Amino acid sequence: MPYSSPISDRTSEPKARQIIILLIIFGSIITFLLYSLFSLANNLVNFIPVSVESKIGSLVVPSFEKKNKSNNTEKQLNQLLNNIEQKLSNDSLEKRDYQIIYIAEDTVNAIALPGDKIVIYEGLLKEIESENELVMILSHEIGHFANRDHLRSIGNIILMKMVINYFLGGFEILQSGADLTNLVVNAQYSQTQEKKADIFGINLLYKYYGHVNGATDFFERLEKEEKTPKFTQFLSSHPLPRKRVKNLERLIKENNYPLKDKKLLTIDIS
Repeated sequence: MPYSSPISDRTSEPKARQIIILLIIFGSIITFLLYSLFSLANNLVNFIPVSVESKIGSLVVPSFEKKNKSNNTEKQLNQLLNNIEQKLSNDSLEKRDYQIIYIAEDTVNAIALPGDKIVIYEGLLKEIESENELVMILSHEIGHFANRDHLRSIGNIILMKMVINYFLGGFEILQSGADLTNLVVNAQYSQTQEKKADIFGINLLYKYYGHVNGATDFFERLEKEEKTPKFTQFLSSHPLPRKRVKNLERLIKENNYPLKDKKLLTIDIS
């Protein structure tokens, strides 16, 4: 029978324990460094000039402009957007000029693009039943611009790709403007970002009408039809409508916002 030294058994146990402790310490350090890196990147976004953002947009916007249908619908949408902008404070404007790119596709979605562009799909317009709903959606998208959420999401994805590339290698971060476009389309805002954009949106809705009726209508219908295929893309990049409705209802109650008659949507869809 082979002889096993009790001394070697006792020394192997502390070594294994030391390795585990070292791995935990190493993992904690890496986690802290990554957290710090992402936090720093998110804070630096606030200092990105609008001119730089426009240059980023120049890589993305053309992909959407190819599908753009510049017609009377788009003109009416931009007129409404201009009217909403008049209710923004001078600080919020930051010398920005928001514009809508209208795409005549059945997709139910709205996207904030770098460079002050908001993509509105025909499919979304067909689901909206009042001007108030549309103003809420546009105000929400402006809220993403105000909070620089679109840049944060893109930055976080690129940063994650860089980290993966550094540790694993063999991954291209961005090969073309098309890759950046895909990042924008598939970017998901955090619940905190969506909540802040909703707060911005409902406040702007109140400034525009003097009341907030219609703020929750679209999301309430979305909650009832969330399993419908046409809403798949919208729900893939937005939080569950039930949570949004509850948060908006809470904001309405806390701020004692009035509810008055809604305005009919008079935009021609073509």
